[in-house]
Amino acid sequence: MLPPEITIAAGALFAVLAMMLAELRRSRTNERLLRERGAVEPAGDVYRTMAVVYPIIFVAMATEGALTGPARDAVLVTGFIIFVAAKLLKLWAISALGPRWSYRVLVLPEVPLVSAGPYAHLRHPNYLAVFGEIAGFALMVGAHVTGVISLLAFAVLVRKRIAVEEKALRYT
Repeated sequence: MLPPEITIAAGALFAVLAMMLAELRRSRTNERLLRERGAVEPAGDVYRTMAVVYPIIFVAMATEGALTGPARDAVLVTGFIIFVAAKLLKLWAISALGPRWSYRVLVLPEVPLVSAGPYAHLRHPNYLAVFGEIAGFALMVGAHVTGVISLLAFAVLVRKRIAVEEKALRYT
């Protein structure tokens, strides 16, 4: 039997990576359909960097958690609740965008912005969800150091990504 720190970290990582693969599959399908409809991708996006960094930070956090031991029960449960809430927000955002959602910034010219679902309340709900995923996962596995580093690193990327999105969305 594996020690609990390894079981928790490996199980959580497996679940997160499986979710990422499902999202990637949906994203690629939507990307193809969006391009067929004339969607354009603005220059300057940090998609490729994000596509590499995003899974790596979860591997790094799981590794720290496996090496340092599991979080206390209350922290683990809190992290799980934050992660699930973040995932639900992300799924709500994806659902609201429907076939317009993808990992890439793809804009359909002359198509109005989505203002339903979480977009009625937040400009970029997906990124709030991603920060929740990272924070929740870090708490679940007890990855205090890599969790903070991951949040800061991803904040830099998201800041650049939002600037690209905002510029692109001005032309819709």
